Amino acid sequence: MVVQDRRGGGAAVVAMACGAGLAVGLLTTGCSPDGAAADDQEPPGRGPAAAARDVRASADALLRARSARVVTSMETVSGGTRVAIRGTGGYDFVTSTGRLRVVLPDPAGRAGGGHQPVTEILAPGALFMKNRGAGVPADKWVRVATASLADGNLVTGGATDPLAAAELLRGARNVTYQGEERVDGVVVRHYRGVTDIQAAAQAASSRTRSALVAAEEGFTTDEVPFEAYLDRAGRLRRVRQWFRFANGAPQGAAVVSTTELSGFGTGITVQLPDERDIYTGRVASATP
Repeated sequence: MVVQDRRGGGAAVVAMACGAGLAVGLLTTGCSPDGAAADDQEPPGRGPAAAARDVRASADALLRARSARVVTSMETVSGGTRVAIRGTGGYDFVTSTGRLRVVLPDPAGRAGGGHQPVTEILAPGALFMKNRGAGVPADKWVRVATASLADGNLVTGGATDPLAAAELLRGARNVTYQGEERVDGVVVRHYRGVTDIQAAAQAASSRTRSALVAAEEGFTTDEVPFEAYLDRAGRLRRVRQWFRFANGAPQGAAVVSTTELSGFGTGITVQLPDERDIYTGRVASATP
């Protein structure tokens, strides 16, 4: 899949479909146990203004949680073809680093169809990928500057950085409260709305601002519909976001990214690759 910038600039390959040399994101770091004290908090206001405040503040709640286990899902629909990528790992919100094991689909779209899983390490301003594919030695990592990607790596790696997904909600508006539900046995508050990438970039922390600024140019619209599920402590348990690219097709390409968080507070340490383990040669790109 190719991401084109709205101004007609150069296209960037989005490694999220089947084929050799596919790069998919894997990000893993910390978590914090789910405390009972959080469940004793009073429920938030349910009006539109209060709902928007709750959603916008979810990134701050994750920073207080410090870390979490992560499960990701990314589905791309283009020209009638649907491709799904799954990832698991952990994320440390204090250091903004994570590690994921991402499973690629086979040409028929089935997850894990013969492709070696890709390991991704997410770090501020960078994405590291191992088992990147075509031409990259098995023991080497590929490093990509996220600000250089047309979408700021919101979808290019095949998994949305959990902190970026939460900070993207800082631009939330038109938020409606849908009621209480359960996610993995935990009572959550379900919200729907639209977030604005430009507004989110202006309100985001320095750790994700450059990625969100880059993302303003990567999509056909700044508006990103979302569904967010917050627990009683205001932490995201699940967030689903809909992105759309021009992709050179009349109907464009739609990407649905889902991030699920649990096990808050579990200690996870993510070690960045040593400089001598970074591949500096040419990396082949693959498109679906």
